Amino acid sequence: MKIVLAYSGGLDTSVAIKWLKEKYNSEVVTLTLEVGQGEKDLKAIEEKAKKIGAVKTYSIDAREEFVEDYVFPAIKANALYEGKYPVSTAIARPLIAKWMVAIAEKEGADAVAHGSTGKGNDQVRFDVSVMALNPLLKIVAPMREWKLTRDDSIEYAKKHGIPVPATKKSPYSTDENLWGRSCEAGILENPMNEPKEEAYGWTTAPEAAPDKAQYVTIDFEKGVPVKLDGKKMGGVELITRLNKIGGTHGIGRIDMIEDRLVGIKSREVYECPAADILLTAHKELERLVLTREENLFKEMIDAKWAQMAYFGLWYEPLKKDLDAFIEKTQEVVTGTVKIKLYKGKAAVAGRSSPKSLYDEGLATYNKSDKFDHRQAEGFIKIWGLPSMIAGKRK
Repeated sequence: MKIVLAYSGGLDTSVAIKWLKEKYNSEVVTLTLEVGQGEKDLKAIEEKAKKIGAVKTYSIDAREEFVEDYVFPAIKANALYEGKYPVSTAIARPLIAKWMVAIAEKEGADAVAHGSTGKGNDQVRFDVSVMALNPLLKIVAPMREWKLTRDDSIEYAKKHGIPVPATKKSPYSTDENLWGRSCEAGILENPMNEPKEEAYGWTTAPEAAPDKAQYVTIDFEKGVPVKLDGKKMGGVELITRLNKIGGTHGIGRIDMIEDRLVGIKSREVYECPAADILLTAHKELERLVLTREENLFKEMIDAKWAQMAYFGLWYEPLKKDLDAFIEKTQEVVTGTVKIKLYKGKAAVAGRSSPKSLYDEGLATYNKSDKFDHRQAEGFIKIWGLPSMIAGKRK
């Protein structure tokens, strides 16, 4: 049996290489994807996998693909699960699953494996994506099968000579990519505990952020950010820079009680500086260029899109249908938004667009007002007619 394992180089997936060999008498091929998870040496991770027992390793820099095909659609959809979480980890999983299937097919593997737990969301995202892309592949999730605590896993690793960075003192479980950083476990499991600064890795505490505000301008073309402060740049560079700039000002800290797909509530802490800034800017630009009805309807579509991404339904046909609608709306979402960064808040300070529907002559209250106020009375009577008739019935 041959299994392709999504390999991060951390404790669980390192232990999984040895466990899969023992449990399934299998050959293990590892796949490591770079999606912006910090300063990690992909070659070093490959060497580590080989030392543990992998027969073959793959490492792929997928940052451009991640941004182009997963982050940009999330921006266009103003994706915030339950109105707060910008689905950063969620949208990386279908990309990893896609590559797991591709490598499995290339290697003639019988199965794919991942290191997700049995009560998290990621197991669903991986499994459902693989099922949609290649239903013939078996899916193995070691952490759903073994009964090892984190401390047990560390002991297992020591017993088998597996080098792992984790220790029993490590209090948090974290995940990073270009679109955000998540942190859970430890003292965060008590929802009354305020996160300590050690839980954060990307952002300065707002109270310790600079006392002077910083302004950034973001140019969009058809819903996609293409310039930062007037300089054209690729998505990876633009997001990386905004994460650093926003992090300096304490932007993008999220502390929420989240409804997991598996039916439990969890307490999650996120850092998403670039996501906070870009989603704020994009949403405001849509307000400027889309009609009232488009904006009101799109709010419902956006919420459903975020839910489907969070629930692991990236390859579900309805998700593609929603993409088609969203993509159509983005044809006019071109323009510039100015954002003020100050003490943990990204606030819109200005916006302009060649596709703008804003008419100053209609909006103004000074003498250049073009709006015919006399027509308002008749409009109100017709608009309120159902209410008036219902009132008479009383």
